[in-house]
Order: sequence, then C-alpha cells, then structure tokens
Amino acid sequence: MKIRRSPLATALAGVVLLTATLAGCASPAASSTPSTDDASSTGTYAVDDNTLVFGVVPDSVDTQTNYQPLMDYIAQETGKKVEYHESTDYAALIEAAIAGQIDVASFSGFTYVTASNNGAKLTPISSIVTKEGQEPGYYSQAIVPKGSSITDLAGFKGKKVCFVDPSSTSGYLFPSYNLLEAGVDPEKDVTPVFAGKHDVSVTKVGEGTECDAGFAEDSEVAKSDKVTVIAQTMVPGAPIVMSSTLPTDVQSKLTKTLSDVTIDQIIKSGVSSADSDGFRSVFYETKPVDDAYYDTIRDICDKTKAKQCQS
Repeated sequence: MKIRRSPLATALAGVVLLTATLAGCASPAASSTPSTDDASSTGTYAVDDNTLVFGVVPDSVDTQTNYQPLMDYIAQETGKKVEYHESTDYAALIEAAIAGQIDVASFSGFTYVTASNNGAKLTPISSIVTKEGQEPGYYSQAIVPKGSSITDLAGFKGKKVCFVDPSSTSGYLFPSYNLLEAGVDPEKDVTPVFAGKHDVSVTKVGEGTECDAGFAEDSEVAKSDKVTVIAQTMVPGAPIVMSSTLPTDVQSKLTKTLSDVTIDQIIKSGVSSADSDGFRSVFYETKPVDDAYYDTIRDICDKTKAKQCQS
C-alpha cells in the first residue's frame, strides 16, 4: 500500500527541520542572543536596532500596498526604518518567526498558533477591522463557480477543491473542520489544490477548471462576480504580532502604536499614504487581542487533529 503524506504533515516537517537546523548551526547573531533576563532589558532585533522587519503572508497581489501606510505609521512613531518582508508562503513566515527574522508581523490566527507552538517568541498586539463598529474577525467562505450544481459542503465530496495554504486559517483549517462536520474528509474525499493566495483561490474556482469548489476569506471573495458563496464561518481576527525578544521599551511603543488606532488618527499624525481609497477598504482601526483570544483556533486544531498545531 502506498502511503500518501498529507500537506499538513509536509509543511510541519519543513518547520521542524528548520528548527533543528537552526539549533545545530546558529548564526553569529543568534549565538550572541542575551539570556532571558538580559533580553528583557536590552532585547534583540531581526536585523539591527535601527530597523524593524515587518513580515506578512502573501494573501494577494496587493499585500504590500495594503500594508504600506501601516508600516509608514510604525516608522514614524518608533523612529526606525521598517523593512517589508513578504514570505513566499505561510510556512516560510512561520520559519522566519522561529528563526527570529521578523520583529513585527501580520499573521493569520492559525499561523500565529503554529509558530508559537514551534518556538517562535511572539506577542499578539491587535487585530485589524475594516469597518466602523466591527469586532475583530472575518469570514472563511466556501465558494463554487456561478451556476454550479453544488449547493452545500457535502457536495464537495469527490471534487477538486481549492484551499489557500496548509497554514491558512480561513483557507484551510476552518474549511477542514467544516468539511469534516459535513461528512467530507478534506484529505481523502477531495482532491486538494493549494492556490497559495486567497485571490488565486477565488480566481481558480471562478474559472471552474482546476477547482470545482474552494475556500477563501470574504474580502477577496467579494471582489469576484464569478463565484457563489454557499457557506461561511466566522474566524478570529488575524493578529498583528511583535517579537517578544525586542527591548521592552520598543515593545511598549509598538503596543501603544498598534493596539487601538483608527485610520483617521493615522492620517492626522501625518501619514499621508493612509489617506487613500485602497487603504480605507482594508483598514478602519485596530482592536487589542491577546493570546487567549486564539483558543478557538486551538480548539479547532484539536478537533481536526491538524498536525501543524503540534509542537
């Protein structure tokens, strides 16, 4: 019998391998990291004390454009250069966090839990909401091409299904749980196609060739008129996190800067790049979140037995 390794197991193996490699051959910077007590007062940076590396997952083609005003604001408030770091995929961002190569980042909830479980020293600060009056959170949506005969998740059985990435909260973890609840095994009963980005998943489903159905976050689904939403689930808001190894004064500054700020406050502070229709479509304000907020993710991990949730 030929054993097929699941995408989750494959991605986790990469994280574990990287962790072992880092432990065995630390870079000079890593080897000079202070003890825990020293780090609380002096701290360490991904690059140097004049730079903050801002990491993101590649959610869409507009990722850097969407985050640039926020990075400009962080630079203004901290007095440091903010360096943009877009990982090739979710697993790569997890690896970068474990290796101490990022200082601030926008994670998905699942990516944060996975990274933390595998040794990344991260502290959640806040989550972005896009409209006034909203609470942190967004929807994982199940989609099919316009005119498809599939009307529910049970209909995904035997189909080619687009997921985003094995480490995506709304593009894999919650969809896996919802499929299981509908009696569909996401590894055995469908042919998974990993699109890499939410907008690509939407496009592939809309075309109806590579994927008969799929999943993506609501903000990207809303941009397409070629798909139909047949189910959706609220997902905990994606966290903005910071490295717990940064100097305490920098962590305090980042918390003050990012925990509860509106787009109007950012514009008023002098960050002109925030005053655009594009940024307004993805950012209204941030609201504080903490580690316990992501216990829902951990519960779903337990229910799906997702291997990436394991340390």
